[in-house]
Amino acid sequence: MNYYAINAPPAGLKAVIALPASKSISNRVLVLNALSPCPQEIRNLSDCDDTEVMLHALRSGAAEVDIRAAGTAMRFLTACLAGKTGTWTITGTERMKNRPVKILVDALRSLGAKISFPEKDGFPPLRVEGRPLQGGEVTIEGGVSSQYISALLMVAPVMKNGLCLHLTGETVSKPYLRLTVGLMRQFGVTVAVNGRTLTVAPQTYAAVPLTVESDWSAASYWYEMAALSGQAEVRLTGLFRDSLQGDAAIVPLFERLGVETRFLPDGAALKRVAPPACRRLELDLTDMPDMAQTLTATCAALDMPFRFDGLQSLKIKETDRLEALRTELRKFGYPLNGRDGRTLEWNGERCRADASPVIHTYEDHRMAMALAPLALARPEGVRVACPEVVSKSYPHFWDDLRSAGFSVAAGHTETVNG
Repeated sequence: MNYYAINAPPAGLKAVIALPASKSISNRVLVLNALSPCPQEIRNLSDCDDTEVMLHALRSGAAEVDIRAAGTAMRFLTACLAGKTGTWTITGTERMKNRPVKILVDALRSLGAKISFPEKDGFPPLRVEGRPLQGGEVTIEGGVSSQYISALLMVAPVMKNGLCLHLTGETVSKPYLRLTVGLMRQFGVTVAVNGRTLTVAPQTYAAVPLTVESDWSAASYWYEMAALSGQAEVRLTGLFRDSLQGDAAIVPLFERLGVETRFLPDGAALKRVAPPACRRLELDLTDMPDMAQTLTATCAALDMPFRFDGLQSLKIKETDRLEALRTELRKFGYPLNGRDGRTLEWNGERCRADASPVIHTYEDHRMAMALAPLALARPEGVRVACPEVVSKSYPHFWDDLRSAGFSVAAGHTETVNG
């Protein structure tokens, strides 16, 4: 098993980092542009795996679409292709074939789509026989994945009767829905939001030239590194104060962890200014579940007890992130609690750490990037297995660590913990 051995910079953290473009924005504007009669130039698209498979699927016209591990591409392409004339098979990795998509498919079927499951009912691969969608009214559970809702909203304007979408239960990742609606409006479409009902009349997208901003999710790992460094000055280019991205909410969260943000014309400057201002961190992460790994690792390394709620969507991500975090943090002596499927908690107690732990990444980019900064809290550094997984969202992550003064050395072991 290949791994990287990561060791912290010897004299604090000082760097200027060109973050990757937002894959959340990139993947949405690719769909909106594809649905527009006159597509426009999209500048600074993400170069990550998720966006590359979206771009290839929309441009190639291939009958079989392999989206690999890209959950966003699976959801968005299913809806997009369902309304286009043609026949496609959408498949992916073995993990992808075990990530449920039945809720979205059932909703699309009720709106006129013809989609079947060639292998296992409710799971990829999918056979999509595209045709114009009638649209209408549909009710969907909001607590499973906001990407189902975004997928339906984006194709709603091109449905014959538009869409009236009712959400039930607790809606997760609401900022991602606001991002979708905000981008649709930039592309000239009206979306009416009335409580838990979203209505989109039949309309025509008017594509606009657009430059994709940098990724706030990627920025979170540098906030983590700043929090774990005795001294840190990091400039992150391409970030906006008034971003549509929900993960921009990390700014006030990391203020509580001792990291100050100063916005500049071309991005944001981070500085470690003080020890954490709080003794225990309690957060509801329903609106930003992708920050769970970053915040869990940060608090553990700071010896700060925490309780994070609203994590029910993590079980169906690239891996079961709740179980993965419990397994990996225990290797470092942090026994996490919370087996109700929606919480993680650490009360400050410690357990026996592994003598030479290797972080298992579970084919999950965020496991690698959120736990690698633990090197700042360990004189012996850390080892991260299968480090190539970062290509899913931040392909040059390890190069950026090197540029910031980290030692990143390749190695190989026959066995990996966890």
